[in-house]
Amino acid sequence: MLIRIDPTAETDLYEQIADSVREDVAAARLVAGDRLPSAREVAQALDVNLHTVLKAYQALREEGLVEMRRGRGAVIAPMSAAVAELAADAGALVARARELGLGTEALIAAVRQAARAPRDT
Repeated sequence: MLIRIDPTAETDLYEQIADSVREDVAAARLVAGDRLPSAREVAQALDVNLHTVLKAYQALREEGLVEMRRGRGAVIAPMSAAVAELAADAGALVARARELGLGTEALIAAVRQAARAPRDT
């Protein structure tokens, strides 16, 4: 697994680290049960503060993408398969939007609107 960051980007480093893991889960490069490198290893490899990596891992844990296991560290959670499936659905949605001639911003607005809509119960 290769965690990627851009120190010149405006996005916080911890968010870039978390995004990199999210992308790997969505692309099924990381699957349930895969162990992430220790926070210390990532911090050293990226030349960032250990607390930056811990904050990223905590954000992923709060989202349910990562489980923290004593003695094993950060492990990709079982729900990661659902995220990968959703990423495939998103790809189909993007393709459909392009067929209709919609741009990225229009698609994002449509998804935001759908997320705000009350669910039928």
